[in-house]
Amino acid sequence: MAQMNFGGVVENVVTREEFPLEKAREVLKDEVIAVIGYGVQGPGQALNLRDNGFNVIIGQRKGKTYDKAVADGWVPGETLFEIEEACQRGTIIQYLLSDAAQIELWPTVKACLAPGKALYFSHGFGVTYKERTGIVPPADVDVILVAPKGSGTSLRTMFLEGRGLNSSYAIFQDATGNAFNRVVALGIGVGSGYLFETTFEREVYSDLTGERGTLMGAIQGILLAQYEVLRANGHTPSEAFNETVEELTQSLMPLFAAKGMDWMYANCSTTAQRGALDWMGPFHDASKPVFEKLYHEVKVGNEAQRSIDTNSKPDYREGLEAELKALRESEMWQAGAVVRKLRPENN
Repeated sequence: MAQMNFGGVVENVVTREEFPLEKAREVLKDEVIAVIGYGVQGPGQALNLRDNGFNVIIGQRKGKTYDKAVADGWVPGETLFEIEEACQRGTIIQYLLSDAAQIELWPTVKACLAPGKALYFSHGFGVTYKERTGIVPPADVDVILVAPKGSGTSLRTMFLEGRGLNSSYAIFQDATGNAFNRVVALGIGVGSGYLFETTFEREVYSDLTGERGTLMGAIQGILLAQYEVLRANGHTPSEAFNETVEELTQSLMPLFAAKGMDWMYANCSTTAQRGALDWMGPFHDASKPVFEKLYHEVKVGNEAQRSIDTNSKPDYREGLEAELKALRESEMWQAGAVVRKLRPENN
């Protein structure tokens, strides 16, 4: 483990150089990794582990997702099983079902947790909010977490490109004395770029805040607000979308992803510099109270309870589809669909 200075704060990180893939294989050479759930994170993590030479099996109920696993090369009765059998066979159980499904299937999984096994999460939700989820692991198993900072699709795509997606790691319970080696080996195995230390609580608090904030909720809210103001002042859908979304995602994001926002500010026009520096303060001051309220709602468990209550409704899927349809069919994203078709690479 190395210590790195992040803006004056020292953090523990693990890199591929100090914990190479060969070491990860050695640590897990006698383990059977049972990936439970082949939905969002499951495919990326399982396929990367398999391609990296680990002993991986899948636990998935019959249906479309099971058929997807078969199409990806998992063999029924050899590397693909019903959930209970996979849990029994695995020495490491990667519990990658949705939060709602984790609650539903916890009694089945818990019954398979023999002493010395490891229970692995990619989200701290179930354990952190145990009073609401009922997920309380037995004391004689390792409880660990690797949380890639992106979707399972991104994890797989970057792996195939020879890159890595950064991940956090955490140890909630070290029953065997080997939890650190297990969690880091798994983090390297799933294709992490580097691993930074966290806790189950910090992971879920930051994750829920990020999803509702700058990663998804806030960004859509801000983009829509600017688009609406431009449209209300006579700008066409194409102009409003290009100035709001297209320039941001296609031109500016790659720049500040590669070199930082400070570099981008220093390398744009003086007019843009002045405006950005003058207006970032008002936007910060307007949005920070919203983020403070959001973090509070996450920390006290209200967001978790809303998620549990909503996902447990029998008509949840229908309501979700209606909301997503409204977003997809909004003028801004209809304009976006046309703009994307007009990109040079699509012509």
